[in-house]
Amino acid sequence: MCDQDSLNDMVNHWSRRRFGALAVGLGAAALCAPYAQALDHSLQESEVNIRTPDGLADAYFVHPRSGVHPGILLWTDWRGLRPAFRAMAQRLAAAGYAVLVPNPFYRIRHAPVLPDSASVADEETRNTLMGLMQSLTPAVQTADARAFVAWLDQQGAVDRHRRIGTAGYCMGGAIALRTAAEWPTRVGAAASFHGAGLVTTDASSPHLLAEKMQAAVLIAIAANDDAREPDAKHVLTSAFAAAHRKAEIEVYSGSQHGWCPPDSPVYDEVLAEKAWARLLALYSAALTPR
Repeated sequence: MCDQDSLNDMVNHWSRRRFGALAVGLGAAALCAPYAQALDHSLQESEVNIRTPDGLADAYFVHPRSGVHPGILLWTDWRGLRPAFRAMAQRLAAAGYAVLVPNPFYRIRHAPVLPDSASVADEETRNTLMGLMQSLTPAVQTADARAFVAWLDQQGAVDRHRRIGTAGYCMGGAIALRTAAEWPTRVGAAASFHGAGLVTTDASSPHLLAEKMQAAVLIAIAANDDAREPDAKHVLTSAFAAAHRKAEIEVYSGSQHGWCPPDSPVYDEVLAEKAWARLLALYSAALTPR
């Protein structure tokens, strides 16, 4: 879930912690311990442009300098491609993966989509972000998933004999599940962290795609999202059980929507590390030869 209620919760939380004026941009001091490091010399990074049916998508690609590795498609939250997600991608790459992080809003603007001085506590900024997020219709998400997975498979650092993984945060959670449904024989693992819109009344709701997936799935739900939508976890559990698909679905007690990215004012290092460990375990088990 990532709607006005979620936004109000986050802004109120920041105010209580005296972070009401916190900028969206990420300075080096904002990175928490697991991410606060220079690029590992064993990694190779690049800013890339990927041709899609709608134009050129700017993206970040990082992988170990030698060998071939399972590909990972990492979908950002509503603040888009920025240093926090580059750092998260580097951390995954250091664990042995070739990681692509696209700018999901490339049709409208290149990353960063907001200046460093922008604050989510500001109504105009929130309205801008909501507009950007709403531009990503299910059809757009699916088209991008096709393009980005195909691009990964063209890269020399990607092991095309092993399945790829995907993960998404906030709005990216739904995109990760749609990616798994669009590429069922290619995507071996999909994860959603404080995912938005996983259960809706629309015919395109991600939970209805469970039968199309062959991936192992991890869904980590924020406690305040669960409080607003207490039935969503049960609907998700039933959908994956009916499809005979493996899914780990858990509400992270005490977490706030947005707890995982290290530049989030509601970042919870303990719970974020728990989520990170579960993601690595998922990939280790599921990104097998195909």
